[in-house]
Amino acid sequence: MRIRIVGTGVMGRGIAQWAATAGHTVELADARPASVDEAITFIRGLLDRSVRKGRTTAADAEAITGRLVPVDGPAARGDDLELVIEAVREDLGTKAELFGDLERVLPTTTMFATNTSSLPITQLAAELADPSRLCGLHFFNPVPLMRLVEVIPGAKTRPEVVTALSTFVADTGHRAVVVADTPGFLVNHAGRGLVTEALALLEERVAEPADLDRIARDVLDLRMGPFELMDLTGLDVTAAVIDSIWHGFRYAERLRPSFLTPNRVAAGLHGRKTGRGWFDYHDGAEPPAEPPVAGDASRPVWTPETVRDALADTGAELESGETPTEAAIVLVPTWGTTVAASVAEHGHPAARTVGVDPLSLATPRRVLAVTPATDPTVARDARAVLALGGHQVTAVRDTAGSPAQRLIASIVAVATAIAERGIAEPADIDAAVTAGLGYPVGPLAWGDRIGARELLTLQRNLHATTGDPRYRPTRWLTERAQLGLSLTDAGTAP
Repeated sequence: MRIRIVGTGVMGRGIAQWAATAGHTVELADARPASVDEAITFIRGLLDRSVRKGRTTAADAEAITGRLVPVDGPAARGDDLELVIEAVREDLGTKAELFGDLERVLPTTTMFATNTSSLPITQLAAELADPSRLCGLHFFNPVPLMRLVEVIPGAKTRPEVVTALSTFVADTGHRAVVVADTPGFLVNHAGRGLVTEALALLEERVAEPADLDRIARDVLDLRMGPFELMDLTGLDVTAAVIDSIWHGFRYAERLRPSFLTPNRVAAGLHGRKTGRGWFDYHDGAEPPAEPPVAGDASRPVWTPETVRDALADTGAELESGETPTEAAIVLVPTWGTTVAASVAEHGHPAARTVGVDPLSLATPRRVLAVTPATDPTVARDARAVLALGGHQVTAVRDTAGSPAQRLIASIVAVATAIAERGIAEPADIDAAVTAGLGYPVGPLAWGDRIGARELLTLQRNLHATTGDPRYRPTRWLTERAQLGLSLTDAGTAP
């Protein structure tokens, strides 16, 4: 296929390298002609390095470079051109003007694709004389390594264009996921589950950013915690995406932004690119250290059977009576509820009662919940007991569920809402999120690991405990829990 990439910045270069490597002839164009030469030099440098490392032969590198063809300008004629992929700046007017110019000089059979990450495809296509030839192709950076492309048809995109572009992407080595033209498309929308809930936890002073990141990594097995992820992406970018998706879905409570971000963005605390975000990145700056374990690990613990098995192998001294002794720490698990509610319901001694997240018991990091009434000595001793067996322990403020429970509940809830709206097929949701966000498993399959019924109980408890509509269970989860279906099962449609 002969294609043209318009815009030779980071994304345009990546798309060009990916397509040329797959054997396509790639025309390169940019409003600034020197940028085309810079892009070819950059790609040649990457290929030379690949040759030195033995990943590519010199002949293959030369052939790939030979398939990169500079053209005079974005609107150069091209009678045999089959596809134009636009990767210019994220502005609807700029993109519409470009496609208008291309319409006037290229054959009606040439397909148009925009690499926008946020602009509505239908609105952009409406600016064209023939909106049926335009489709979204949302690549992820770095393009050669991120083996996923969202294919987003507009309201008038011809079905054959969607089929042709999906085939082109798949034949060129990436997974094509067809996504409805909705705010944030699929991956950016799905990513709101983690980040918005992390910000809500910080708003409530449940834990500091470093501790929330540790919980996300060690309990949920995420590659990066939500706050270091925001610092890597840039808080200015993250906040804009959160706001645009929230506005686009007409202020859906599940996607509600945080009041914490606007002032930080205004102050320039954007993350790594400004030297400081949620964390300091200046030379010599160290990540916040965890406090040492300083309590008495020999103190007796009274806890329900569901927790006893996890502690028994570590050498903890466990009481077996129906009620705790006067010296014992009372350790209660919570599932969408609070330690305070357990104290009120069961009459536990408030000063000696703390909570533990059952999700964390079998992970490298256990999560301890402390109420305002907890005796500080009890909290220290409970942390020492939970640390037995080589576990890290993070103490957090008592909240509905726990940080890990709230994060996973939000991740799965947003994904099930995407499935419920028909934005993408369940299998595509999991594949796209795993590839695009680096989660250890797709959010729907992750929900199945925990269990649909258990997740429904968690979300109902969160909703009842907080009264916040953001935790209201989705129909997708509720029905599948009631019917015994997998969350990844599309089910029967009318």
